[in-house]
Amino acid sequence: MSQIIVHGDVAAGYEALQEQFAAVAESEPGYGAQLAVFVRGQLVADLWAGDGMTADALTGLYSITKGAAHLVVALLVQDGVVELDRHVSSYWPEFSGGGKQTLTLRDLLAHRAGLVGVDGGFSLAELADDRRLASRLAGQRPFWQPGAGHGYHAYVVGALTGEVVRRVTGSSIQQIFEQRVRVPYGLDFYLGLPESQEPRYLPVQPMLLTGAQEAELAAHRPDPASLMAVAFNLNASPATPIADFANSRAVRSRGQSSAGGVGNARGVAKMYAAMVSEVDGRPPLLTPATIETFAAPHSGDETDLVTGQSRHFLLGFENSSAQYPVLPPSAFGHGGATGSQSLAIPVAGLSYAYVRRRFLLGAGGGAPENERLVEAAVTAGVALTGSAATS
Repeated sequence: MSQIIVHGDVAAGYEALQEQFAAVAESEPGYGAQLAVFVRGQLVADLWAGDGMTADALTGLYSITKGAAHLVVALLVQDGVVELDRHVSSYWPEFSGGGKQTLTLRDLLAHRAGLVGVDGGFSLAELADDRRLASRLAGQRPFWQPGAGHGYHAYVVGALTGEVVRRVTGSSIQQIFEQRVRVPYGLDFYLGLPESQEPRYLPVQPMLLTGAQEAELAAHRPDPASLMAVAFNLNASPATPIADFANSRAVRSRGQSSAGGVGNARGVAKMYAAMVSEVDGRPPLLTPATIETFAAPHSGDETDLVTGQSRHFLLGFENSSAQYPVLPPSAFGHGGATGSQSLAIPVAGLSYAYVRRRFLLGAGGGAPENERLVEAAVTAGVALTGSAATS
């Protein structure tokens, strides 16, 4: 096997992070990934390696997109435009039936709506379009009593919260993100990739599997009636292969707000940096009070009815400290289906983004290598800044 060259730079003190990234790149055939870390608004690690990968390449981000969508909601809550404890139906009257009319925006953000999908599934054209998703979900019977439990609304949570945003503001999540976040900070993170940027897009790649692994996956395919199958649209006929979702121009052009974002590690990490730190001379996007609200646990020890995880969700964001014990309880972020990961540590002013191009068996929202990469980033950041990042 030829040696994979790691490109990019790290600031002094982050050499161990660069070494870990190089070790990951060497360990996986067909690897292609980017890693970026900001500390107090400064880019301290900017690395990339592998098949076709460049500094500025863009690829499908999957559920990392939810971080951008929920940043928009957090800004609107902070502005007093929407209220977390108002009923969703007060903003969106068609959202009713089966107990939906009593669900609050807070519970919707915490994946407690019971609307993980629809009977019979969605077509790819529907999956690409938040408005069409919201229309079908408004009339869908919930799969559990709304508010009584939580389960990962993988493809649809952005469409649900986005319809509230549209009803209140007259604008979509995508439009508000573009105006208030992406353009001001010059982010390589798009909820709606312009045609002019298509040459920079690297298609996501399916898993590299042995025959035995393919047989094992086939043997453990979820029952089409299960919540897992409904949430990941495996109850559709035909089901949409997950790699085909991000590689669809329709998905990329619309920027479906649960999983249709396109970007790179530098763009994602800078977004999280802007949430918690001064960046480019601008104050943090979120106040300490807003961060405290959105970084508060909302699932406790309940089991996620879709994924089986516990301590899964904060408010809109995932509970990063449950995934990576080196992190403090205030850390928040979101992973993506190829094994990508993104997060912020407010107390340290540190943000992290790792973007993979290829799916990895069993990775889900955060490939295993994130454990050592996150730890190396945090260790260096604490040593150099003196922040109590793990307190």
